[in-house]
Amino acid sequence: MGVIIGLILGAGLLLIWLSCFPAAPRVRRVRANPLADLLTQAGWHGVGARGYVALTIGVFAVTWIVLWVLTDAVIIPTAFALIAAAIPYAVVRTRASSRRQALRELWPDALDDLLSSVRAGMSLPEALAALAERGPEPLREAFQAFALDYQVSARFDDSLDRLKDRLADPVADRIAEALRLTRDVGGRDLGVTLRTLAAMLREEQRTRGELMARQSWTVGAARLAVAAPWLVLAMISLRSEAAQAFNTPTGTVILLIGAAACAFAYWLMLRLGALPQERRVWR
Repeated sequence: MGVIIGLILGAGLLLIWLSCFPAAPRVRRVRANPLADLLTQAGWHGVGARGYVALTIGVFAVTWIVLWVLTDAVIIPTAFALIAAAIPYAVVRTRASSRRQALRELWPDALDDLLSSVRAGMSLPEALAALAERGPEPLREAFQAFALDYQVSARFDDSLDRLKDRLADPVADRIAEALRLTRDVGGRDLGVTLRTLAAMLREEQRTRGELMARQSWTVGAARLAVAAPWLVLAMISLRSEAAQAFNTPTGTVILLIGAAACAFAYWLMLRLGALPQERRVWR
């Protein structure tokens, strides 16, 4: 009996001791959605992942039906329909890349404006909200939404998280987390942090611009080399004899081998010549 009483007493003391150390709240991890980030970076804010998939399927179906009516074959319309279905992704990726590049050039100026506002005596949330009027033009809409969020909720961290979601930009994530950390720590290091970030981004942009200028002609030549055989196939497939020749098992195998070779060569070229891209790790 004494052993049982001792165990109960020990368990009670253990529970009292554990109650003095409440468990930390679980942080909800946001799952990465590369397609949603790509659409946001491209400026397609009103298009979700489902709408994009529906658009891709629609392009494939329309292209296949049109080419099937023109050629009366199956394999050639399928091949060109797959190429046409990849066009929306290529457009979104190209637009997203160009907008990321444009934003990289604007962030140093935005940081300079932010530093001027802080030096004028504004708080950090007020300085960020002021970028809606004084910041670079392509960034004003996002900071207008930030200013509205902060006016409604008065929660800097939540408004900053929503700003990061609207921009979906790795550089914006880096800047936002640096500002959040500087604000939480406090002190007079905010000006030093902003100047350091602006100088670092300008140097990074200068280096990346030189590399992209040297790489552009290689990428253009590779795209032309990949597109050339398919342009020839498109011209000769207008003749019914050529279209029927590729509609045979041998023609199908030749097209599949050619498509695989072109896809692998293009992927390998992009893989070997691609510049390192930042990922959104601060979510």
